[in-house]
Amino acid sequence: MENMAIFDSPGKGRGLKATKEFWAGDVIFSEPSLAAVVFDSLAERICHSCFRSQPKLQRCGQCKFAHYCDRTCQRAGWAEHKQECSAIKAFGKAPNESIRLVARLLWRLDKEGSVVSDMQLTTLDELEDHIQDMEEDDLKDFKVDIHNFVDYWPRSSKQHRIEEVSHIFGVVNCNGFTVSDQRGLQAVGVGLFPNLCLVNHDCWPNLKQKTLFLELRSLGKIEEGEELTVSYVDYLNLSEERQRLLKTQYFFDCTCEHCRDKIKDDLKLAGREVDGVKPSPEQVKEATDYLFEMLEKIEKARIRADYHEVVKICRDSITKTEPVLADTHIYLLRLWSTLSEVQAYLQYFEDAAEYARKMVDGYVKLYHPNNAALGMAAMRAGVNHWQAGLIEIGHAMVCKAYAILMVSHGPTHPITKDLEAMRMQTEMELRMFKQNEYVYHSMRDAALKNKPMTMLHEPKGVEEGIKNLFHRKK
Repeated sequence: MENMAIFDSPGKGRGLKATKEFWAGDVIFSEPSLAAVVFDSLAERICHSCFRSQPKLQRCGQCKFAHYCDRTCQRAGWAEHKQECSAIKAFGKAPNESIRLVARLLWRLDKEGSVVSDMQLTTLDELEDHIQDMEEDDLKDFKVDIHNFVDYWPRSSKQHRIEEVSHIFGVVNCNGFTVSDQRGLQAVGVGLFPNLCLVNHDCWPNLKQKTLFLELRSLGKIEEGEELTVSYVDYLNLSEERQRLLKTQYFFDCTCEHCRDKIKDDLKLAGREVDGVKPSPEQVKEATDYLFEMLEKIEKARIRADYHEVVKICRDSITKTEPVLADTHIYLLRLWSTLSEVQAYLQYFEDAAEYARKMVDGYVKLYHPNNAALGMAAMRAGVNHWQAGLIEIGHAMVCKAYAILMVSHGPTHPITKDLEAMRMQTEMELRMFKQNEYVYHSMRDAALKNKPMTMLHEPKGVEEGIKNLFHRKK
């Protein structure tokens, strides 16, 4: 860890700072989890060893709970699962993910000690648990988990004082980090990464992280001595909402420049300016309140899988609010995102492309230029334009996404590799298009007739596109 050092960050406590200069895309450090578990809801769909999503998994013959890709994954995960397997059999069922993670942590610490590698900068004992800061309802659930843990923990394992167990639960509660699948598109579990716990939050961070094997990458130039930061919440939220989430979930008051000065909050709730004329504050508020209500109705229709109703509500909402609200208004951005995703699912690709492009145009004005959410939005827009036969914009969007994800994810990430292949494909098609548009569209139509486009995955919830990076049990 010669690239960074622990220091006392003003108003934050311990933090990490760079001990050398970094540039965009540089890997600051990488770290495996101390322990990690699959979410309860995905226990039968995700491999408990490599955390890959697979259509068919093999179940552990002993506990009947853990699932694996194959014998290779089962053998690779046996060291972690061995004691867990016996505990689940004795307990009669698998406990929740928090209890399973705490148990795995304690089994590993009992076996290897508090420092498991030369690269580890802190121990769990040194991390804050914030138990004293919990709300009463959260504290009740917390105590239930501890009670259930005591029943689950085998008598044959080393016994720990309740204070020790409580501390580990507290550390997991406010420092657990979501583990993604192999493509980085879905949060599938939660793990604990000791060094990451030392990286403080900033709403405009200079690092981006990816899992399963944690890797922190620089989003831009970092000066020697500059604090290293990640974002615990989505920047698309207003300053007040980000501060509320951080206080509720992570027990601190964010005093970063973007929260303190409410940077870009005006853009996120702005009215649309046409020829120097802006709508009145009353008109903007009315449109904002209306969209908030409609987004709730859209989410209910989505849960029912009534996608045509989703499209109808979205179109009505756009007709009423688009003339009033700016293209950076966060509710309008959510509306465009939802409509684009649903129309792509229904295979109305020109519509999907139009709203995906609008979403990217708004994101560019709000997000850091190398923010992964911007890169993913550009990738979606590129795919939608390519599907619609709009190859010029499609290629430009794919190139934009590729440039961003090369920084945020790196060249070896599966998504970046897919984008590289897509970039080469769209570049070839663009050359063909420029040579002869008629031939290009004729060949494209013939290719689609021979191999019709398949249905995409069902659209997710409005809020699922940009998930929180850190996990906290609801």
